[in-house]
Amino acid sequence: MPSINLDHLFIRMELLYNLLSEITGFLGIDRLMEILSSGDYAAFKTYDGITSLIFPIIPLLVLLELALSLIYKKPHTKVYKVNFLIYVFNRVVGRFIAIAMVVLLIGWLEPYALFHAQMTWYWFIYGYIVWEFAHYLYHYWGHKVRLFWCLHSTHHAPENMNLSVTYAHFFLEAPYADTIRTTVCILLGVPPEMLFVIMFIDGTYGAFIHVGENLMKDGRMGFLNRFILTPSHHRVHHAKNPLYMDTNFCNLLLIWDKVFGTLQNEDDKVKIEYGITREMDSGNFMDVYFGEFVALYKDVVNAPGWKNKLLYMVKPPGWHHSGEYQLATKLRADYLQSQVAEKKMTNSVPQLKDKHSA
Repeated sequence: MPSINLDHLFIRMELLYNLLSEITGFLGIDRLMEILSSGDYAAFKTYDGITSLIFPIIPLLVLLELALSLIYKKPHTKVYKVNFLIYVFNRVVGRFIAIAMVVLLIGWLEPYALFHAQMTWYWFIYGYIVWEFAHYLYHYWGHKVRLFWCLHSTHHAPENMNLSVTYAHFFLEAPYADTIRTTVCILLGVPPEMLFVIMFIDGTYGAFIHVGENLMKDGRMGFLNRFILTPSHHRVHHAKNPLYMDTNFCNLLLIWDKVFGTLQNEDDKVKIEYGITREMDSGNFMDVYFGEFVALYKDVVNAPGWKNKLLYMVKPPGWHHSGEYQLATKLRADYLQSQVAEKKMTNSVPQLKDKHSA
């Protein structure tokens, strides 16, 4: 009878346990399973219990979306594959960095807050507006500062929109984002307990707006498209069409996009083209994850003088020291001007016909 190597058996059991933990972690059902196994169903009335029911929604929708894409024979396996690799990589490398950053910033900055809001409904509205402003700043700079774009570009690399894009982030983007958002919120009086509630709502809705056409063909959500940022708005944000570039930086409330003039609704005449303008292989993990850093490194190394080297890091993507470049803002402005000129030309044609007929 062959002997059983207990060490190998324990290793296999540990690997199996870790695999199961990762699966339940991805599905967001860890806490839900704990509550169900304890039999303490009253816990579902608490904040912890409510979040345990909401957390699994997005991961389950990702699986449903993937299943529907296979049924409709539009699987976009390249996008799902790379986004899955990014998720795994980020779990290993950057698992706790963002959370630690938020906790540290709260401890450092809370004594310097201008005032301290209370946990009431009207202060909550104030807190959410402040959070949305902080999110706008982080997101805007992520598109307008080349170094920050390197962190954010991974999220824009997929050439198809689906819920798996939620997980496509460079591992240092969350600490960068939460540094800005937490700093602004704490200094402007948002209390930590309110901040964590807002972060949960924002994270859940922020994942939902990446829903693809397999689950939601028209992302406008009816009349809500006029009042909140919908999946349609976020699809526009992920587009590389000149009309859509660098627009819709908010996450739920449209207020700051309206204030700063960056709101852009989806135009049925302009089909969305997803991805980034740099030539890249969106099915290559290394290119998606590190490609912008490599491009920035080459520009910095080849730039003449330290001033230009620094400018490459802080100027918008597309900037060149020679002065021969077109930024996203210019491309969009040129497109809008061309549309105005085309409209004038179209309107003048009937007038010319009327003159000839007279």
